[in-house]
Amino acid sequence: MKYGNRKIQYDGMTFDSKKEFSRYCELKILEKAGEIKDLRRQVKYVLVPSLKDERGKLIEREVSYKADYVYFDCKANNEVVEDVKGFRTKEYILKRKLMLWVHGIRIREV
Repeated sequence: MKYGNRKIQYDGMTFDSKKEFSRYCELKILEKAGEIKDLRRQVKYVLVPSLKDERGKLIEREVSYKADYVYFDCKANNEVVEDVKGFRTKEYILKRKLMLWVHGIRIREV
């Protein structure tokens, strides 16, 4: 249980919080209405690749960000990377900045 959140199980999926599950339900309605498409959950973006020495031994693991939701907004005609936030940790803020720097993606916080 992270930051007082309780995990929610629904249709074989696990959500980190009620807020994240609620947003999923909203996005599914928008998808059915044709306002968004290609809804995906837990999409991984590599921010810093793993580093290995000359023999191939792992020195440092990769740093990645996992988006809560990624979808295509039909009205705005662009892909949206979305994170459901209750609390912004220092680690999240750093990863948000790296997403913009490395991938040119601004995360939409809900």
